[in-house]
Amino acid sequence: MAKIKLEYIWLDGYEPTQNLRSKTKVEEHENFQGTLEELGKWSFDGSSTRQAEGGSSDCSLVPVAIYPDPDRKDGYLVMCEVMNADGTPHESNGRATIDDEDDDFWFGFEQEYFIMDTKTQLPLGFPVGGYPAPQGMYYCSVGGKNTHGRNLVEEHADLCIAAGINFEGINQEVACGQWEFQLFAKGAKKAGDEIWVARYLLDRLTEKYGYYIEYHPKPLGKDMDWNGSGMHANFSNSVLRTCGDRATYEKICEAFRPVVAEHIAVYGAYNDQRLTGKHETASINDFSYGISDRGCSIRIPLITVQKGWKGWLEDRRPASNGDPYKIAARIIKTVKSAL
Repeated sequence: MAKIKLEYIWLDGYEPTQNLRSKTKVEEHENFQGTLEELGKWSFDGSSTRQAEGGSSDCSLVPVAIYPDPDRKDGYLVMCEVMNADGTPHESNGRATIDDEDDDFWFGFEQEYFIMDTKTQLPLGFPVGGYPAPQGMYYCSVGGKNTHGRNLVEEHADLCIAAGINFEGINQEVACGQWEFQLFAKGAKKAGDEIWVARYLLDRLTEKYGYYIEYHPKPLGKDMDWNGSGMHANFSNSVLRTCGDRATYEKICEAFRPVVAEHIAVYGAYNDQRLTGKHETASINDFSYGISDRGCSIRIPLITVQKGWKGWLEDRRPASNGDPYKIAARIIKTVKSAL
């Protein structure tokens, strides 16, 4: 019998932005294979996470995905859904709202974020009491003058790959101290699971660097002339991947127009500070789509057109602090309404 460490991870009930929580269960197993079937449910004090009242505080954790923990001996990362005591999904449980049981929807999320120094409370590269050089030279840069935080970013990429997450890339972004990683998954629930576990690994990693991650879409203030952080959602289903028809693509895009408010409601808090019509964004008050246009709400990738209208769409509106479960659920609902 060997002892293993299971890190149960869940989302709390804080608003407008939920936080990751986790705790460790040590169990003895013989020949543990790292499967969901080998895991049991667990519980936590919901009164400490704004998910229950003190008089009836137990909430249930139901494992939905498991990954080896590359930074812990005999460890595993267990992503969980939060359930009520009666077994129904908790109101904070966005994963339970996803209507994609057959995994027909594929998602590729582009997670942007700022690396913050815990001492200065500023993004890496920002001097105390001032500003670095204007944005322009930071995007995909190399060298100590314009590139900040590479060691952490590279280590995070290695951890995600070692955990078995379908990690697809990293790059420094437009603003100083701002980075991005990309993930892709077949199945909306899996895509959400992997973004949250990747965020968990990134947040945990900062503990040894003296940094923290800022997911606020405009952490430098809405009036600052710096790019904000988004989480562009690239998505497709079997229709988008195979239809070969421009009219079908336009019909699906048009289905987003009357439900703009419903999408913005789940695309992340303070997104109005980012979606201004500047810095490669469309205005939060407008809706638009176009081929290869990063100033539109939804971009139709050029490669999709070149392949005869077979591919995917990119919703550029989700903010960096958005819940990928809720974002995917809303996109799926809108796409299905058009078909």
